[in-house]
Amino acid sequence: METVAWSRPENERADTPLLLMLHGYGSSEKRMAEAFAAMPRGFTCAAPRGPLDVGGDWGWFLLDYFLDNDFAEVVAAATKVLAWLDTVTATYKFSSVSVLGFSQGMAMGTTLIRLRPGMFTAAVGLSGFALQNDLLGAMEPLARKVPFLWARDTEDLVINPDATAFTAEWLAANTDLQQARYEGLGHNLRADELSDVASFLTANVPGSFVPRG
Repeated sequence: METVAWSRPENERADTPLLLMLHGYGSSEKRMAEAFAAMPRGFTCAAPRGPLDVGGDWGWFLLDYFLDNDFAEVVAAATKVLAWLDTVTATYKFSSVSVLGFSQGMAMGTTLIRLRPGMFTAAVGLSGFALQNDLLGAMEPLARKVPFLWARDTEDLVINPDATAFTAEWLAANTDLQQARYEGLGHNLRADELSDVASFLTANVPGSFVPRG
């Protein structure tokens, strides 16, 4: 992960909970950084840039209109993120690691949980999906069900009905699931949604809440 946006300078990261924030396809770390201020103040937020060049923007793995993918690309990207996480957690001694993903970032976040289920304290998926894959599915259901908030607009036209149906089934079987619906949101982020995300994270991640004073 060569380019990462951070919410804190290096000298303020130690012993804080880490919130890994993963952008969508054709986006960048800058989009996630715009949401840093809405997250609970105890977190160190980190938004890495995906490795795939998408016409000057970025993604995690190649994706077509039907959300089909090359699983080797998915595993390669996820392995890079996990290796980076191992390095930064060793460096800064983060008290915990949670993950938030938007759109394709949710697919990446749920893949990280599937590969390393004991690593994450809480998770959030925004307007996204989980990957349907037999190799990952062979190791499921997961032994530990991470608290997971899935927030979306039911009329979001970017995530197709088959992907949504699988995601609902997978989350119900493998996470401690909470759901939120936002009429008129489309395939976007919105202030009321991010406020609810912050409340969910505060309730599930020790040390994430810091009162304003």
